[in-house]
Amino acid sequence: MSRYPYETPPLTAKLLCMYNLKPISLTILFLILLSPFPAHSDVLDDIELPDGFEITEYAKGLGDARFMAESPDGILFVASMDRGEVLSLPDKNGDGKADDVKTFAGGLKRPNSIAFHDGYLYVGETDKISRFKYNGYDKKPGGKEVLVSGLPNNGHFTKTIAFGPDGKMYVSMGSSCNVCVEKDKRRATILVYSSEGKDGKVYASGLRNSVGLEFHPDTGTLWATDNGRDRLGDDIPPDEINIIKKGKDYGWPYCYGDRIPDPDYGEPGKCTDTVEPVVKIQAHSAPLGLVFYDGDMFPDEYKGDLFVAYHGSWNRSVPTGYKVVRMKNGQPDGIEDFAYGWLQGEKRSGRPVDVLVGPSGELSVSDDKRGVIYRITFTEKN
Repeated sequence: MSRYPYETPPLTAKLLCMYNLKPISLTILFLILLSPFPAHSDVLDDIELPDGFEITEYAKGLGDARFMAESPDGILFVASMDRGEVLSLPDKNGDGKADDVKTFAGGLKRPNSIAFHDGYLYVGETDKISRFKYNGYDKKPGGKEVLVSGLPNNGHFTKTIAFGPDGKMYVSMGSSCNVCVEKDKRRATILVYSSEGKDGKVYASGLRNSVGLEFHPDTGTLWATDNGRDRLGDDIPPDEINIIKKGKDYGWPYCYGDRIPDPDYGEPGKCTDTVEPVVKIQAHSAPLGLVFYDGDMFPDEYKGDLFVAYHGSWNRSVPTGYKVVRMKNGQPDGIEDFAYGWLQGEKRSGRPVDVLVGPSGELSVSDDKRGVIYRITFTEKN
């Protein structure tokens, strides 16, 4: 119990007298002084965007905010890996900020990705694919169903899921190592299943770590980012963006880029029939989420452009990445920085993971270092 249960403590009384404050004013003063100053303003002040664009924080306190999805009722959801949860982030008053952070599903094992399909929310956990019947963001979901279990989760452990125009479920499965010949043929591939998790098979191989999957909204082709191997220096091999085709081999571990043999695993003839990347990216940029812009908010010249989140390097002597780039029509000769500034010299203030076009045409960007989702909007030319 306080030594002064029924009277104003001496120090408090002295402050009230010195500053001619009422007790309620002093309480407010203490709250202001003791509250942590917001760190987000400094970070956002560093972010560079093209003229007419603005970036704000949509939601924070999200843990390792990974891949996002929009629900059938227009609510933004995100997988929080370290929390083991899927979070819903409604903005019912339309002010551009989440009204609340709600746990939609918990008790998950390192969830990386989510997808809505035919009335269900699917979750890519590190060792399984599960789903929940979706009854609305503010209603209790159906019980957890495990569709695919026993997935290997050492090495590159994340599982990204995406549904194609054919209604099938595509799952990226990273390698167990930096570079090796895998014994488990599911590793370093993209797998395909029915929507019920049945009839699983390898769809494409030779993909070391294709964390980002996106179907083109017009052509229906599957595009994927791929992170190249380490320990070959700062500038090789390139990271990649590939158009994924059934039954094709994309080279790893035997070759990389334009069918260049790997110095440790390259063998004569191994690269002859491998598929070259559509886009080669600076080594160690770590491209993750990608999305084609099909909204109406941005200027017309952005229609159909590809946005890619660069998570950023972890072992390059000169850091690279930590930004969102725009690829005009998804072509390599049209790559330009779109949102950048999370990397200031050696200081890394954020790590973009995923990009998603919202219902109003805004671009959402998740950041698993700061545990936030940013909202990028277009207002007008300066």
